[in-house]
Amino acid sequence: MQENFFNRNYEGQIADNAPLAVRMRPRTLEEFVGQQHIIGKGKLLYRLISADKLSSVVFYGPPGTGKTSLAKIIANRTNAAFYELNAVTSGKKEITEVLDKAKDNLGVYNKKSILFIDELHRFNKAQQDALLPSVEKGLITLIGATTENPYFEINSPLLSRSTIFEFENLTTEDIRRVIIRAIDDRERGYGVMKIKCDEDALEHFAEVANGDVRRALNALELGILTVDKDAAGIIHIDLETAQECIQQRAVQYDKNGDNHYDTISAFIKSIRGSDPDAALYWMAKMITAGEDPKFIARRIVISASEDIGNAEPMALPVAMAAADAVQFIGMPEARINLAQAVVFLACAPKSNASYLAVDAAIAAVKHASNSNVPPHLQDTHYTGSKKMGRGLTYQYPHNYPEHFVAQQYLPDDLVGTHFYEPTEMGYEQKMKDYLKKNEIIKND
Repeated sequence: MQENFFNRNYEGQIADNAPLAVRMRPRTLEEFVGQQHIIGKGKLLYRLISADKLSSVVFYGPPGTGKTSLAKIIANRTNAAFYELNAVTSGKKEITEVLDKAKDNLGVYNKKSILFIDELHRFNKAQQDALLPSVEKGLITLIGATTENPYFEINSPLLSRSTIFEFENLTTEDIRRVIIRAIDDRERGYGVMKIKCDEDALEHFAEVANGDVRRALNALELGILTVDKDAAGIIHIDLETAQECIQQRAVQYDKNGDNHYDTISAFIKSIRGSDPDAALYWMAKMITAGEDPKFIARRIVISASEDIGNAEPMALPVAMAAADAVQFIGMPEARINLAQAVVFLACAPKSNASYLAVDAAIAAVKHASNSNVPPHLQDTHYTGSKKMGRGLTYQYPHNYPEHFVAQQYLPDDLVGTHFYEPTEMGYEQKMKDYLKKNEIIKND
């Protein structure tokens, strides 16, 4: 347990041999990088911290996104007594000790107390329940940090008394800023040393960190500490060094350039060409390079109708289920759902008949038809429709054998036109047989 960790003097408490990621923790809201959707100037959390009026909160998000750093900033700003526990190493005994001190602070000194609990989800139900009365009465203000969905892992009564702030993975640009700051900072970083970090190495650190700034700083520090100085006393971090230090090979992939479009093109063409191995490879390349999984999911959903269509009617539901899984589960686990959909689509019979049909119908609407609705198809659900001759000769298909009766459905000037030309692939063969049987399309 740490009480008032910082003692309002953060710099003095960081040992020279502390990891770079620890030394470079932001000390103020102004130094804090990322999470502008919750901590940007003027946002609720920013106002609460600035005014020292924080109520109980839960910080939820992936590792390395600033949850603990923000708690430390609060510790450095607040006039309240500040305590820290880690749910992995603390139990009910430590909670009770903090609550006893909080009672003294309030009763003797009229001073509030803030308790920060890292990895709050690790506390069991009894431990979380022990906090509830004190949070409810305002004896302590709770700051809980968790990487797990709080709605699943934290007791509802405790959750209902807290405001949840969701942290997002830092952007590549956010991480670049922190890396550059660490290289240049003469007090906490490596600004007193001569360091040259190539642009492609810097980009690799930022990309491969996958939103986790701690991972990027650890890799940078490993490179600086292990690379020999050259004759000019410069430590040179090149792409090869960056790859070695962060243990992931650079993937040639520019999310805004030609390689992005070439890769997604190869991915879709591999599905269309019924090659599951190639489709999986190109998807793996996009995932490894940090492509937005929602973008991949959207392309899979499009391909389900564009390239498979009614040859396998389950293609679209499978693709939609994978897209939902990306939203519900998130990465990296959702890669499994995406892979299942990709393999299903690649191995399914193919038809682009629906895709061609709708484009042909749109072209007819724009250029070839006056689009008048035949009288027998017009609406009859209003007074006077019969007097106007609306729908009088319409034949209700369900009143006929096999629920079918031949009648005109297209506008007069398009009678005999076929937009949809079913193939003989998969289930579409059955559809084609049905249309031939009813003479909607002619036998070959």
